Amino acid sequence: MKKKLQELIDLLPNAIIEGNKKVAETVITDLAQDSRKITPGTLFVCLSGAKTDGHDYIVQAYHQGAVAVLVEKDIDIIPQGLIVIKVANTRDAMIKIAPYFFEYPSCKLRMIGVTGTNGKTTTTYLIRSILQQAGFHVGIIGTIQNSVGDKIVPTQNTTPDVIDLQRLLAEMVEANIDYVVMEVSSHALALNRVAGCEFDVGIFTNMTRDHLDFHVTFERYLEAKTRLFQLLSSKDNQKEGKAAIINTDDKAAAFILERTGCNTITYGIENDADLQANNTNIQAKGAAFDIVGSFGIIPLQLKITGLFNVYNVLSAVGAALAEGIDVPTIKTALETFQSVSGRFELVDGEQPFSIIVDYAHTPDGLENILKTAQQIAKNRIIVVFGCGGDRDRTKRPIMGNIAVQYGNIVIATSDNPRTEDPESILSEIEIGIQESLTSGKIYEKIVDRRQAIERALSVAETDDIIIIAGKGHENYQILKDRTIPFDDKEVVKAIIKEMK
Repeated sequence: MKKKLQELIDLLPNAIIEGNKKVAETVITDLAQDSRKITPGTLFVCLSGAKTDGHDYIVQAYHQGAVAVLVEKDIDIIPQGLIVIKVANTRDAMIKIAPYFFEYPSCKLRMIGVTGTNGKTTTTYLIRSILQQAGFHVGIIGTIQNSVGDKIVPTQNTTPDVIDLQRLLAEMVEANIDYVVMEVSSHALALNRVAGCEFDVGIFTNMTRDHLDFHVTFERYLEAKTRLFQLLSSKDNQKEGKAAIINTDDKAAAFILERTGCNTITYGIENDADLQANNTNIQAKGAAFDIVGSFGIIPLQLKITGLFNVYNVLSAVGAALAEGIDVPTIKTALETFQSVSGRFELVDGEQPFSIIVDYAHTPDGLENILKTAQQIAKNRIIVVFGCGGDRDRTKRPIMGNIAVQYGNIVIATSDNPRTEDPESILSEIEIGIQESLTSGKIYEKIVDRRQAIERALSVAETDDIIIIAGKGHENYQILKDRTIPFDDKEVVKAIIKEMK
C-alpha cells in the first residue's frame, strides 16, 4: 500500500508544512502511531496520550525510517530531511487519512458489528459459524483474537486503533474475505476507532454496569454504544441493506431503537420481538429451545448452555436472516457449534465435580453464569473470582454481593490487579459479600489466584460446581510491576494432576 504524501495532505486543508518541504516527491509506504512499528517510508502520527506523548518519539521515529511526522505541537528540533505536518488535532487528522490510505477497505467487505456489555465474543463466533456454513470466507475482530480466514492475528484491544484496524481490514480484502464479524467496544466508539468503517449489520446484546472508570456515567456509556446504530444510518454510506438487531428484553432497547434509522430485527425471551425464544430448557450439557419468527419455528438443540447463550443465539440468527442466510443453514451451524474459549467452558480432568471457567467480569456477566450454575447444580456452588485493578471500583461490592447470593462458598482473589493493591481490591469486594452473607455460606479472601483455585479444588465434593470467573481465555495476569503467564484452565489441570 503506497500513497503520495501530497494526497494525504490534501485531506488536511489547514495543515502547515515544516522542515523538509519536498512533499510532491515523497511517497508514504505505511502509517504508524506507535514508534516501535515504524518501517522506512512511514508517516508517523504523534498522538498526545494520557501516559505517553508521540511527540517525544520523533527522533526515534526518524532513525527508524519515518519520512514524515504528523504533529499538533511545536517541534523545537526537526531532524534534517524530515517532513513535519502540523495540524490542530492529530487524532482527528489520523481519522481522515487512515481509511483513505488503506483505500476504504470496509466498503469492499460485509461488516457485522456487535456491541453490548456481555455476549459480544460468543455472538461473533456464532455468526462466523453460520456464515462459514453458508460457504463464505469470514474474518473475526475481537477480544480473544483477530483472524483473517484461518490465519490468526494477535490482538491487544477488543477493537484495534484506527490505523491497525484499517490495515487489518485491507489485509482481509487482499485475502478475499467476504464478511468481517467484529466486536465493537464502547471505548472504540467513544474514541472513534471505527472511523472510516461502514457497517452493514449492527447488533446490540445488552447494557449493564461496566467501564464507568472511562465513561464516568451510565448515560455516556449508553450513548457510546448507540453510535454504532447511528453509523448504520449515515448519509455517507456506500452499501445497501443495513439492519440493526436489538435485544428488546434490555432496558436500553427503546433508547437505541429511537436513534436507529435503518431496518430493525428485534429479539427476546420475555418481551414481544421479531425473534422469540420459547420452550427454553437449560441443561448441563446444552440448551434446547424454539425460535419463533415470521418464517415459522426453528427448533434447536445446542451444545452450549445458559440463558445468556439463548440471547446470543437469537442475535446471531437475526444477523444471519438480515444477510439472507436460509433457515436450514442457520440451524445446522448452530447445532454443531461447540464452544468459545473461556466462555462457560468446562474443564474436565476426570474429577467428581464440575469446573467451569468463564470470562464474566461484570456484575451482569457474573450473575448470568451463576444463575446457569444454579439451574444445573446437583450440590454446592463454589465461586472463585476477582475484580480488575485500575478499573471501575463501584462494581466490586456489587459483584461480591452477587457471588455470595448464588454461591455456597465464595473465594475472592486477584484478577488483574495492575497498579492497585490487591488487598484493597478484595476489601472492596468483601463489603458486598458481607451485606448478603447468610448462615451456612462461607467466604475467604486469597490474594494469590493460583492458591485460591487450589483452595476451591481442595474443598470441592462430588457433584459440586466450581465457577472460576473473570479471566476466561486470558493466558496472563497483570501485576503492578510485570505481566506473568497465567491461564485458569491450565492452572486447574496442573492442580488436578498434583492432587492425583
